[in-house]
Amino acid sequence: MDLFEYQARDLFESYGVPVLAGQIADTPEEAEAAARAIGGTVVVKAQVKTGGRGKAGGVKVAHTPEEAREKAEAILGLDIKGHVVKRVMVAQGAQIDREFYFSVLLDRSNRTFLSLCSVEGGMEIEQLAVERPEALAKVPVSAVSGIDKAKALEIAKAANFPQELLDEVADVFVKLYEVFKKEDATLVEVNPLVLTKEGKIVALDGKVSLDDNAEFRHEREAMERDQLDPLEAKAKEMDLNYVKLDGEVGIIGNGAGLVMSTLDVVAYAGERHGKVKPANFLDIGGGASAEVMAAGLDVILNDPQVRSVFVNVFGGITACDAVANGIVGALNTLGSRATKPLVVRLDGNNVEEGRRILSEFNHPLVSLAETMDGGADKAAELANK
Repeated sequence: MDLFEYQARDLFESYGVPVLAGQIADTPEEAEAAARAIGGTVVVKAQVKTGGRGKAGGVKVAHTPEEAREKAEAILGLDIKGHVVKRVMVAQGAQIDREFYFSVLLDRSNRTFLSLCSVEGGMEIEQLAVERPEALAKVPVSAVSGIDKAKALEIAKAANFPQELLDEVADVFVKLYEVFKKEDATLVEVNPLVLTKEGKIVALDGKVSLDDNAEFRHEREAMERDQLDPLEAKAKEMDLNYVKLDGEVGIIGNGAGLVMSTLDVVAYAGERHGKVKPANFLDIGGGASAEVMAAGLDVILNDPQVRSVFVNVFGGITACDAVANGIVGALNTLGSRATKPLVVRLDGNNVEEGRRILSEFNHPLVSLAETMDGGADKAAELANK
């Protein structure tokens, strides 16, 4: 789970990371009150989980409470890369002397943690890594020893921090690692970490990603989260591995690898049929029951964007007859609400029985395919009609 900026700021403050005052506001009036409480020049910042807010007009400076209200009114409701701004953070202004970058993250490829650090902060780190890779220090971090003061100094020196700042930034690095470790994060990033005109090191903008698998160790039920698409929310309630995409062919498969392959073959087939594309990722799992298949179909058939559905199942733990019974049950339950054609490709355990069940069901919306390529082509063709 990615945190909003204000959540990262509050988390940093609780661990002693130096931050500036900040308050959230959902209305222009609340933004004005927040600016008055903070005092002086403030920055009104859109709270959306995407980059490029400044370029999109989502970050504005206000010198008075009245101006903060005006800026918030301009930002609230703004669409930034598909994210509609519903909340802003009113943050204390800072006189910035220099901008730096620091992060610690889970490095899955090397099965360890990694710290990225640079004395050139403020810009997109991906851009810096491409344009000036020598300016970005990459220091492996042991999951056992973590980042203590000695390791923090090593990171700061590798990033070429000036001698007079080494001690202070190292202390901040240690505290940021505490956030990373104790909150079970996969990423803690500060961009920029700034040196103010007054000579203070401050975390000006934070990004934190938390490991959902560790939620049982934390009390996060009340934490604000992104609103899910209604279909994704419904799928989550049913414990389905579902991701909504922007195409027209609904996809159901058992096993993430098979579903990913199915997405590819449908996208390829779609090039020949009006450039239709996959509408979703839905993995019903290796041991899914007929009830899970029915739940998956219920979600996909209720997506107005879907024009056809491709069910691609290899029977293993889930036998093909169970899958067929799930399809029959789902269509019987949906009744007249089922209006979209289904192409079903079954293979593996009990495949003949599964095909027999569907053949005898003889539903006008269901057609059987012998191969994955053939099924993908048929589903794409139907979606294009």
